[in-house]
Parts: sequence; structure tokens; C-alpha cells
Amino acid sequence: MVEGALTSPVPQFTGARRRLVEELRAKGIASQSVLDAFERTARHAFVPSGMRHRAYEDSALLIGSGQTISQPFVHARSLELLALEGAERVLEIGTGSGYQTVLLSHLAREVYSVERIDDLIERAGDAVRTAGATNVHLRCGDGTLGWAEYAPYDAIVVSAGAPGIPQPLLDQLAEGGRLITPVGDRDEQRLVLVVRNGSTFDRTMLDPVRFVPLVGEHGWNG
Repeated sequence: MVEGALTSPVPQFTGARRRLVEELRAKGIASQSVLDAFERTARHAFVPSGMRHRAYEDSALLIGSGQTISQPFVHARSLELLALEGAERVLEIGTGSGYQTVLLSHLAREVYSVERIDDLIERAGDAVRTAGATNVHLRCGDGTLGWAEYAPYDAIVVSAGAPGIPQPLLDQLAEGGRLITPVGDRDEQRLVLVVRNGSTFDRTMLDPVRFVPLVGEHGWNG
């Protein structure tokens, strides 16, 4: 168990949360640790109150500021690809609602998350604290620059799409580390898995996805 992560499921919506977990399993998510993280994390606490009746649908939902909380299957697929074992230092680019941040808190030793929108990082901070995840560190800034102070990272997950992989993120990936990011145009991308082997970055193209644009010095210009 990861120290500081929430230790028991939130009672509200327990049935809906379990049904979502079974849906993710049926769609091919095999990692029990990832499925357990979903069962222990209350997605309804990370969406606007008017959306809570839809919180456990396997779909993306609007969270304000022109941003979305991603489809649970996309979160689960990305987390499974990271293959976390519990001792890792992870960098998340695009905190958004904080939902994936808390999922990561169950799977890794330390989570560092960067969000460029002030309002979102404030709300996410409240939600992360309410969830009891004390192994999470949040920062407002340009996610395309990463968070060099705490690099290298064993894993990096990017929650917004860019035309390419920002070089600072590659630089901050540890030897043998894994990075998962959407790459493509503004309307559609593909998930790319990167594994670092010395100065070589092995890349595997994966599922088609749709994410909001990654805005910043090494991403889109607004």
C-alpha cells in the first residue's frame, strides 16, 4: 500500500464505482492494482455537482475552464501502460480535476503534478486533500517544461495532446522510465509509449484518442 493514499473506498456511489471497475475489466484492463485504484477513488468528487449523476459513466465530462476529465478507460489504459509497482516517483502533466492524480497516488510513492490553469489547480488541490492523498505535490505552471527540481521521474503521464513530445519531459525521464502521452493534431491524437534506454527513447504508437491541447512553450500556442 502506498503511504499517504486513501485507505478505504468512499461509501457514496459504491455500487456505481464497482460497476465502472467491472466495465473497465471487460474492456481489457487486466492490472488488478489499477482496478483497485479505481474502486478506491470517488470520481464523483472530481466533477461539477451537476454532473455527479454521470460520474461513473465511461465517458469524458466537462469540468470547467474549457477542460475535461478524461474517459476512465483512457486513464486506466495509460496507468496500466506505466506498469507502476508502488515505489516510483511520477510526474503528471495536466492535473485537471485531480482525479488521475489521486489514482496515481494509490500506485506510486510520490506524485508531482503540473497544471497551467489557476482555478483548476486550486479546485484539484481541495479534491486531492479531501481524498486523503498526502503523497501528492501540485504546481501551477507550464507543463511542457516538466518539473525539473524533482527529476528524474520513473514515469511521466501527459493528459493533453501536443504535436510532439516536449524535450524537457524526455530529459526528465529516468533511465528505464516510461512516458505516456497523446501526440497528434488538435482534434485527434494517438497515445505514444516512450521507454528510455540511455540516450535512446523507444517509441510505440498505440490507441487513437482525443485530448484537450497541451498549451505551453513546447506545445500549442493557446
